[in-house]
Amino acid sequence: MKIAITADPFIPVPPILYGGIERIIAMLIVELQHLGHEVTLFAHKDSKVSCKHIPYKTDKSGLKNDLLNTWAINKYLLKNKVDVIHSFGRLAYLLPQLHKSLPKLMSYQREPTLKQIKRAVSLSKKRSLAFTGCSDYISNKIKLYAPTFTVYNGVNTSSYQFNPLVDEDAPLVFLGRIEHIKGAHIAVEIALKTNKRLVIAGNIPSEAQKYFDTKVSPFLNDKITYIGPVDDNQKNQILGQSAALLMPILWDEPFGIVMVEAMACGTPVIALKRGAVPEVVTDSLNGYTATTTGQLIEKVALLPQIDRKSVRATVEEKFSAESIAADYVQVYQKLINA
Repeated sequence: MKIAITADPFIPVPPILYGGIERIIAMLIVELQHLGHEVTLFAHKDSKVSCKHIPYKTDKSGLKNDLLNTWAINKYLLKNKVDVIHSFGRLAYLLPQLHKSLPKLMSYQREPTLKQIKRAVSLSKKRSLAFTGCSDYISNKIKLYAPTFTVYNGVNTSSYQFNPLVDEDAPLVFLGRIEHIKGAHIAVEIALKTNKRLVIAGNIPSEAQKYFDTKVSPFLNDKITYIGPVDDNQKNQILGQSAALLMPILWDEPFGIVMVEAMACGTPVIALKRGAVPEVVTDSLNGYTATTTGQLIEKVALLPQIDRKSVRATVEEKFSAESIAADYVQVYQKLINA
């Protein structure tokens, strides 16, 4: 198949630091090429991928810039035949193609805007547009309005070193954006009340600096440390050497790729039961879920009961790059044959 993939224009594919969706796109491209498919990517000019790359005209937002990027995509599609176009970026970029029979797949890695979805479906040629969600939590919101499939996010398991054993005093780890909804302050509370070491890693958005300064920074010491943003190599090392990843989220996370990254290292996840968490974490197998902070604190004592080999196995079976690519190919074929 000839597959065109669109990303958002703001972050290169793959990303250097933060950029979960861009990391998924990079992984998918590699696997699709391994399967013999021809891929063209529309993405940030600094993207470094093995497939054909059409850089966007701009990485800025705004109507004028959106139109420039929409034109870059559709100018190419006017001159080059593809079998399917797969969007991980703005749904608006597909607008000129909606009335055409070209199979179009829109993948949501975040909360969908249902008003836009319903409008796109009304404008599209019958059976030419479908959607995927990165979890049933997301897909279930869309499927009332359009053909929708769940394709989970995943990781290239070979990029993550499995660590079957960790030290008795191995730290807990929090890895993500340092902002209130991600729950770094709850991770601090868990560490304090379990007397465990805690490594906090991730970027601090400018609007969350006050949160960090008041809710996290005052508790930093020799046992609770903040190390800033980390690259893939650092992430691999930190996750693999930890007793558990803490995911005390205060919002409905659409997926949370960091959970799978931790599991690929054999590291279980302790998380609040929000969004897609129950689809990723199976209690007593690859981690524990709970509905309160107090319950999370209790789960820390149960970590020695989890077999880290089983944690890794759940990723290989359900969240590997190979299985995710195979799922997307199956959706492409359904669209093409519709």
